[in-house]
Amino acid sequence: MPLHSDDSSNKRPLETDDSDSNPKKRVSDEGQTDDEIVSGGGPTDEPKFFNGVEISKLTKRQLKKYKKCLKWQEIKKEKRAKERLRTKEKRIQAKLNNVDLGPSRKQLKKMKMKDSPCKIGVCIDLSFDDLMIDKDMAKTIKQILRVYTANRRADAPMQLSLTSFNGRSKTEMAKHHGYENWDINFCEEDYSQVFPKEKLVYLSSESDNVITELEQDKVYIIGGLVDHNFHKGICYNKAVEQGIAHGQLPINEYFWLNHRKVLTINQVFEILLRVSEGKPFKAAIESILPKRIEKTTAVKESDDEVDEEKTSVNSDQDDENTS
Repeated sequence: MPLHSDDSSNKRPLETDDSDSNPKKRVSDEGQTDDEIVSGGGPTDEPKFFNGVEISKLTKRQLKKYKKCLKWQEIKKEKRAKERLRTKEKRIQAKLNNVDLGPSRKQLKKMKMKDSPCKIGVCIDLSFDDLMIDKDMAKTIKQILRVYTANRRADAPMQLSLTSFNGRSKTEMAKHHGYENWDINFCEEDYSQVFPKEKLVYLSSESDNVITELEQDKVYIIGGLVDHNFHKGICYNKAVEQGIAHGQLPINEYFWLNHRKVLTINQVFEILLRVSEGKPFKAAIESILPKRIEKTTAVKESDDEVDEEKTSVNSDQDDENTS
């Protein structure tokens, strides 16, 4: 909300080894094999290329990346084998100690949004690309990765969509190979063109409407923006201009914060996810707010104020009795 890096050409090739000894070659998004990504046509073609640039014409920085890729290919298989062994040992120890490590990879693959009993929609609005510097654009995508991970591991995933997914946000996401296969609805259009207007609710801390429960047929919009408070009220103003519903999470109902209620994209999503799983808002917010944020229960503060008033009244009465 706001409760509230660069070119996709920097994507690491999967294989840069000159050898033809690898019988099992993966295929890129464009249908090219690993050798074709490096050589520019086939395993025997010359001259060879790296990310579309001829090897002999690479800059010092590109050459450094190229050598790094070659080195990675040498150690990748060994590293992956060690990781699998560690994971296996970890699961064995967890089973012996009755520790739940969460769903396995096989189970995760079965947890699809279309099969989820939860039909609450969450949309991340990525129409703010032009308002962010490259560093903040990268942070936005990283927060979306955390959102995806949380949703994928949920027993009942929410219906997650990215809208206005084009331009810089799409370029930044392209650095994460295989994202196209993720269980997310990627939409290049604005959310107003994807969902019925009456189903939309834009989340904004500036809204006067407090959300007390989530509705199954609604789509809750989170502003995909990392702006460090440079654009206060931008999501709220957008909702008002478009004439769609808006609301804020009930943080003030339970907590006093010593600063403006601006949460990260993934924090807002995880609060919604916990509530969709049956947690009350208070417990969901408390579990997600970072420990560094000073928070006090609003009810406790009210009780303290009442106690102070009672003490004051009693003192006044004592003074009167004394006089």
